[in-house]
Amino acid sequence: MRIFCIIPALNEEKNIGSVVDGVKKVVDEVVVVDDGSLDSTGSVARAHGAILLSHLINRGQGAALQTGNEYALQNGADIIVHFDADGQFSVEEIKDIVRPIINDGYDVVLGSRFLGKATNMPFFKRYFIIPLARLTNYLLFNVSLSDPQSGFRAFSRQAAAQIKIEQPGWAHCSEILSKVVSGKIKFKEIPITVTYSKFGRSFSSGFEIIKDTIIGKFIN
Repeated sequence: MRIFCIIPALNEEKNIGSVVDGVKKVVDEVVVVDDGSLDSTGSVARAHGAILLSHLINRGQGAALQTGNEYALQNGADIIVHFDADGQFSVEEIKDIVRPIINDGYDVVLGSRFLGKATNMPFFKRYFIIPLARLTNYLLFNVSLSDPQSGFRAFSRQAAAQIKIEQPGWAHCSEILSKVVSGKIKFKEIPITVTYSKFGRSFSSGFEIIKDTIIGKFIN
């Protein structure tokens, strides 16, 4: 099975090289989507062996992920992994997140920071942003998961083709969950490790996630 890892990146020149170096050891192709960075993110990613796709302007993480998904589907991916560019996820856990697809017939696997593995998640994110996101997803989409905002996930080829990400900003997380549930796609959550080196979103950014989710619900 050919595993592609999609890494959306915005102004991550300090982290992207080491992230690509780690990820390329455990997948077949690493695809970095430079989402309008103003630094050297793209050139560093390419120098470290990633396939580079570039947005001329910042379009948002959801748009970057969809660009990466489309490339992977067009180039023979059997499994697509989403992975962040800031080095907070564990490369070693990529094998864990793809295993249920390979061995157990799941089509989507979602990483969760709330299923038992240690995390140094900032207080505001843990006790305000995430609980509010859980409630919003439940009320708007009837989706109940332990971690509705995790960016570490994997799709089978069939699931990635079925789930087109139409929300360019932060609402893409909720959109993916909604389409997984409404499409009756077989999924599971697994525990992941996250190590925060730069702490969380600001108070206003937390509300931006919720706002984008609500607007996305009524646009679609």
